[in-house]
Amino acid sequence: MKKKIVAVVGTRPEVIKMAPLILQMKKDPDIELTVLSLAQHRELLDQMLETFEIVPDIDLNVMKKNQTLPELTAHLPVPLDHTLTKLNPDFVLAQGDTTSTLMTSLACAYRKIPFGHVEAGLRTYDFNHPFPEEMNRVLITRLTALHFAPTKQSEVRLIKEGIPKQQIFVTGNPVIDALQFILKKQHTLPLKIDSRRKLILITLHRRESFGVLTEICGAIRQIADKFSSEVEFVLPVHPNPNVSKVVHDVLGNHPHIHLTHPLNYVNFIFLMKKAYLILSDSGGVQEEAPALGVPVLVLRKLTERTEAVEQGFCRLIGLEPKEIIQQTEEIITHPEIRAQMVSQESPYGDGRASERIIHHMKAYLLDVTT
Repeated sequence: MKKKIVAVVGTRPEVIKMAPLILQMKKDPDIELTVLSLAQHRELLDQMLETFEIVPDIDLNVMKKNQTLPELTAHLPVPLDHTLTKLNPDFVLAQGDTTSTLMTSLACAYRKIPFGHVEAGLRTYDFNHPFPEEMNRVLITRLTALHFAPTKQSEVRLIKEGIPKQQIFVTGNPVIDALQFILKKQHTLPLKIDSRRKLILITLHRRESFGVLTEICGAIRQIADKFSSEVEFVLPVHPNPNVSKVVHDVLGNHPHIHLTHPLNYVNFIFLMKKAYLILSDSGGVQEEAPALGVPVLVLRKLTERTEAVEQGFCRLIGLEPKEIIQQTEEIITHPEIRAQMVSQESPYGDGRASERIIHHMKAYLLDVTT
């Protein structure tokens, strides 16, 4: 008999990392798959679903304009509970550390449905960095039946927190599976970038950056002014009004800073591949860029992705404008330092995470029913 699996997605990063799993499970003769979209981020989620040609079976469409975290948290449980009760799945899979994933794990716990956490065991040990993600993932861990850790370090953290080793599986991160899927496509960038210039790609979206976003953008503009003859900047602007207004106010109308709409994943990956350097507060970028051989300056005080930092492919530089300017200028002017930050092998997997996750999930379901 086929096992009924529900794969839940709510945000853009969740689709990226769940897509390889979803596509593989759709082909599995032992699985009856339901893709459940919560749409915590409507526009960006839909863009990503289209990229991977995934059509959700159910869409709860929970996004509301200017929705607060308490409003989202309060809104999710009832429709989630009704949906899971109707579907009565054998297992539920979700990824990461968003409010969507937290409330999915809680809904599963209420209904005693086994929950599998993709990308388990990431930690900074500071609830404010990143907020609210660190808090979410700590809570998710306590509600999880199977923990799919991307690295050995993630497994070690979970064991230290008292999670039984037999419930943890080191699988690699399916973001590398997704990356390899995209890189097989033929593609031409929609942006006209002078190939004679160094391309610096920037992403900014985290809440902990909001209070200093003007200063960060000011530092970027200062670098663009100083290196106007040799560097081009591209910044896909996050639609959150807390981000977009500041970015356009400070960086708009600069001849060497290209502000774009959020790029679809294919465009973004090929832009990353072309970049000389990336400045980012994104978690996914810290995983993807080393696999593409591109150094990253991480615009955060703490990171849960310590592997790339320890191996020298990413630098954790914080949010101070002086440090951003100094570190960026060093890599622009010293190619030998950049060369030391180029990864030869990704610390986050070999592109087979999805098949490992599905294997362990099926083994668990076979075990509990025999």
